[in-house]
Amino acid sequence: MGFDGTRPFLLFVLIVFLRACFSINADDTLSKGQPLSAINTDSISSNGGKFELGFFQRGTPPKYYLGIWFKRLVGQRIVWVANRENHLSDPYTSRLEYSEDGNLVLLEASSKKPFWSTSLQNLPSNSTEAALLYDGNLVLIDRSDPSTLFWESFDHPTYTWLPGGELGIDKAGKVPKRLISWKNSEDPSPGLFSLSLRINPNGSSEYILVWNRSQVYWSTGVWNGNNLASIPEMRRNYIYNYNFYSNENETYFTYSLYNASIMAMCLVSSTGQIQQLSWLSSVESDESDQPWFLFWGQPKFRSDVYALCGPFGIYHDNTIKSCDCPKGFEPFSDNQTRLNDWSGGCLRRHPLQCENRNAKNDLFQKIPNITLPNNWKAYSAMSARRSYTHNSSGCLIWEGALLNMRRPSDGGKVGQDIYLRLSADERQIRETAASSNDLMLFDLSTEIHAIGDGTNSQDNDKKRGKKDVELPLFSYESILAATDNFSTANKLGEGVFGPVYKGTLLKGQEIAVKMLSKRSGQGLEEFRNETTLIAKLQHRNLVKLLGSCIEGDEKILIYEYMSNKVWISTFLVHPAKKKMLDWGTRIHIIEGIAQGLLYLHQYSRLRIIHRDMKPSNILLDSEMNPKISDFGMARIVGDNEIQANTNRIVGTFGYMSPEYAVECLYSIKSDMFSFGVLLLEIVSGKKNTGFYNHGSHNLLRYVCSFYTLLGYPTSTSTLVRYINIGLLCVQENPADRPSMLDVVSMISNEHVPLLTPKQPAFTAGRNPTINLAENCSINTVTFSVMEAR
Repeated sequence: MGFDGTRPFLLFVLIVFLRACFSINADDTLSKGQPLSAINTDSISSNGGKFELGFFQRGTPPKYYLGIWFKRLVGQRIVWVANRENHLSDPYTSRLEYSEDGNLVLLEASSKKPFWSTSLQNLPSNSTEAALLYDGNLVLIDRSDPSTLFWESFDHPTYTWLPGGELGIDKAGKVPKRLISWKNSEDPSPGLFSLSLRINPNGSSEYILVWNRSQVYWSTGVWNGNNLASIPEMRRNYIYNYNFYSNENETYFTYSLYNASIMAMCLVSSTGQIQQLSWLSSVESDESDQPWFLFWGQPKFRSDVYALCGPFGIYHDNTIKSCDCPKGFEPFSDNQTRLNDWSGGCLRRHPLQCENRNAKNDLFQKIPNITLPNNWKAYSAMSARRSYTHNSSGCLIWEGALLNMRRPSDGGKVGQDIYLRLSADERQIRETAASSNDLMLFDLSTEIHAIGDGTNSQDNDKKRGKKDVELPLFSYESILAATDNFSTANKLGEGVFGPVYKGTLLKGQEIAVKMLSKRSGQGLEEFRNETTLIAKLQHRNLVKLLGSCIEGDEKILIYEYMSNKVWISTFLVHPAKKKMLDWGTRIHIIEGIAQGLLYLHQYSRLRIIHRDMKPSNILLDSEMNPKISDFGMARIVGDNEIQANTNRIVGTFGYMSPEYAVECLYSIKSDMFSFGVLLLEIVSGKKNTGFYNHGSHNLLRYVCSFYTLLGYPTSTSTLVRYINIGLLCVQENPADRPSMLDVVSMISNEHVPLLTPKQPAFTAGRNPTINLAENCSINTVTFSVMEAR
């Protein structure tokens, strides 16, 4: 549907009028001399309160960005990112302000160059003003003449297309308006998939998706005046009004809402699908944790997304994980694949011998029933260099990376067998158990009894040569059945080392299933820890390990299920659940954690330092009894051992003692520091990290200032007494901290006199990595920076 020269002028006048009406508001503009600060969590809200501009964080460790999101929704649905390609390295000194020439700039005190800027020339430097409009469009206008528009974020979309925005081609030579997906759910940098407009030579237009900016794998078809051919849902409906415009200067699509109160967006997901989403409830609704409604999504099947699993990756439909690697390969990055980001695909565990004449012969492995990869070459006679298949017509040869391998969804025979070349070293791995991590894992399994869904397996007993039951081994099939193929509905959460699912065994017993990712920091060593340690620990305040599953590359732990479904951290940040933590319940939780730690430190058969005490590792059962979990980082120490040294830092900043973070020394007093932080969090209902209030950078500073302001009061009230105990546990010098036996005595006997706490240790300040000793590795350290609420 085209239009003549009159319509664009009228449309421009209407847009300018609306923007002028909605841009003059004290709350939605960036004031001169008052920049937006990351450390103060500053933000501005759009007129009407639907959108918010400010700083947000993603990833572990957290990376900071300037962006726009829907306000008042749990989970921060980001719609635009300014610095998506270059995250802020020092968020505590970052700010958005006006430059001397009138541009918007994102600066860091430690950087000489701006991280992002509107980068316009010849601006009236003293009269520019930035505002966030009612529709989520960030604009830079002339304050003296609001109808003059210099710059707008709608001209620079990232991965989201908002109502009122345009996607198309500017024939005057400007950058085309297109969408590019996030790399994954925690990384807003440009991903593989993009959505853009293409004009055919015959004049018709269509949208296309491009993989890696080169390979088209899905097309919308042409615009027929009502909708795009491949998206019948786009026909005019009660929510959206889609339109296509074209003239001599530009060609673009846009859409609007019939009801302006509805929240809606169209995006390109990190898994390669276009999604039109809407939130049908009112902006003022309290139902802020309900899911978005998918109005339409294309392509409908993930298998239609080209090379979704990356080089050498194999796509599986209707399985627990949609992508996997063939034998002899491993994910390029397990941290990325945990987030469904398979852009790096799979890497060979051992390189091919290739042209090395003195090398051993490589071998070919058959991968059955595969939809053949792209980029094959046909040969009448075969001389395979990398991969091949053959049929009655001859041979097909692949010499580079294999892309777009897929297995049929129903298990039927629709593909072909392909032979993939592997290094000769792979044969040696299979023949030599000592050189195989996987076989080492099975060595561990010989120490435990094999069962499937709680029943004995005589075949496995014969293979392992042992029938002495110590820790049951579950079959992978039984775990699949218990979790309904690891369905999203059964997912309880996801930690640094993998997701956790709820399951139900055949006998009705509910379980929690923890999947350990293959190449995470929690590898073989931590898996051994968790299985051997917890199997020998029995205490009402420790999570009970019921068994494990070791099959192929899978390492799975099966725990008792906590019916509250949440960690204590959820109660600290969720407004509705926080109300469940009355004062009596908080004391009960603190006492339970103390009893569990006392058992680990003093009364168990092994003296154990947990090393990762934090809210997400404390689970609650149906009676709100706390249970300590996740012993992957735990260490055994001797009865007379005061402290130990490590060259590998593990744990979480904000809960890590200073001597551990700085000097690589840990002891039971390290756990005491973490317990003190936990206690103060539970008492106050506030998270330690990410706590910004009254000039404090974390909870410890705030509580210390509060306690000092009161003049170190005598511990007459229960609240003050618990604050005193918490501050004793987080003192700078480990020798000043009490033991867990001392703490239990202080908690259980209110008449025990308490010492006055000394200066706390502040390890979660402006830059939590600045004091790390150079000889310490921190590849397993996590950050738990939460939003202030």
